[in-house]
Amino acid sequence: MAEREDDDMRPPGADDTAPGADDTDAGTRRSVGERVRAAGGALGRAARSRAGRRTRITLGVLAVSVVGVVLGVLLGAHTKVDIGPFNAQMTIRPSLTGGTDVVIPPLGSLLLDSHDGPAHLSVQLGTLDQRRTKALIDDPAGIARASETAVHDVTRGIVRLGVRTLAFSVLCTLLLAALVFRNVRRVAWSGLLSLVITGGSLGIGALTLRTSAIEEPRYEGLLVNAPAVVGDARRIANDYNMYAEQLQRLVGNVSRIYTTVSTLPLYDPAPGTKRVLHVSDLHLNPTAWQMIRTIVEQFNIDAVIDTGDITDWGSEPEGSFVSAIGALRVPYIYIRGNHDSARTAASVASQRNAIVLNNSMTTVAGLTIAGIGDPRFTPDKETSPAGSGLTKPVAEQVIGAGERLANTVRSAGHPVDIALVHDPESAGPLSGVCPLVLAGHVHARQTRMLAQVPGQQPTRLLVEGSSGGAGLRGLEGEAPTPLAMSVLYFGADRALQAYDDIVVGGTGRSQVTLERHVVNEKKLPNPSPTVATPTPTRTR
Repeated sequence: MAEREDDDMRPPGADDTAPGADDTDAGTRRSVGERVRAAGGALGRAARSRAGRRTRITLGVLAVSVVGVVLGVLLGAHTKVDIGPFNAQMTIRPSLTGGTDVVIPPLGSLLLDSHDGPAHLSVQLGTLDQRRTKALIDDPAGIARASETAVHDVTRGIVRLGVRTLAFSVLCTLLLAALVFRNVRRVAWSGLLSLVITGGSLGIGALTLRTSAIEEPRYEGLLVNAPAVVGDARRIANDYNMYAEQLQRLVGNVSRIYTTVSTLPLYDPAPGTKRVLHVSDLHLNPTAWQMIRTIVEQFNIDAVIDTGDITDWGSEPEGSFVSAIGALRVPYIYIRGNHDSARTAASVASQRNAIVLNNSMTTVAGLTIAGIGDPRFTPDKETSPAGSGLTKPVAEQVIGAGERLANTVRSAGHPVDIALVHDPESAGPLSGVCPLVLAGHVHARQTRMLAQVPGQQPTRLLVEGSSGGAGLRGLEGEAPTPLAMSVLYFGADRALQAYDDIVVGGTGRSQVTLERHVVNEKKLPNPSPTVATPTPTRTR
């Protein structure tokens, strides 16, 4: 019985030989493993979900911070500051390359590779303060005092601009983050990140500052007298003190330009003054006609004088180019150049307002004008500057043209005010015959007095540049040849009183400069300060 009781006391399944025992244990083990794997998968998915959420939040905070910084810079990164006599404005803009540009209206822009990105500094010198400008004019030491404070003014403006940029960037970022996240912690992180981005950008500019950049500026716009604006770059050293000195010189020189222009004693043509436009060497450039029409209208021109080479080959198809003469509505006096054929001269003569001179004379606008065409016809040859390799027969031919015209003038029996030749080499025989000789041919301006003949009047030679920018030849050099023409002012006595040299930047450019010369019979005229203008304006 004891033995049976012991057997009965054994738990069910204790018998190793009981059928189905192994299957039950295996099922239990599989059930536990599945639960463990399921739990592990759930933990993994939760971890991945939390990591993805953190990544999305981080990227969102970063994006909001960048957008907020950009908005802040665009809205608030500007400030006004007084620099010498100027009311200036400083602006920071996002940029990949950094740098600084100084805008000096109406002279143009001075670009400096002053620092690396991602912040670009722009300084625009705006209007002149009336009180400070008057002090500069009245007090000889006023410019010096203004220059002494220039560096302090610029430094103060940059500091103020930096603080303002930081403030606007952080504020815009906080407002944007509050609208997007509605979570205090994320808003705080966005604001902190915007502070780091803006401060880091400004810090990169400060750490990469190149004070020597002012040694190699780049000019754009109407900065026609760049050395006078930036000073003598050869004296700049690579330290801040010399950079500060150069900045003072910049402000001082620009102040002088403004004050000089405002007080410049200009030649004021008297009533009855005749205005003559001198052009030469158009060489089939249609741009020249547009410029000529503008000057004729705005300067109230009485007559146009053309000293030759209106075409390139003198061919019949080129005859249509001269049809623009008729649209000028003022007398057009023309002599033939070495690129113009007899056919060209005939095409010009067919225009209703044109007068072709060939060892002949005419009177226009009260001025007596004599002219002779170039004795050569060499369209297949490059023009040769006077005295640079002319063979003896050619030199005799060119000088001979001047001698024939001089004989014509002498035999006229009355004074001649202007003589026209194409090549300046022809001008020599006209010395003492008339007071003024106009020429072209060499594509470069020249002004000189001819060798005076004892007992006779002095003769001035004005050689015009190429009013057509030398045509297609003007594109052969590194820079296009500028378009050049001059306005001549003749008084009631028919004597030359003054002339304006006008230059239009070479083909494809719109830069225009005007340089005034007042004639002094005792010496060669000295040019007055050059003034840049977007278009020529009538001189009164």
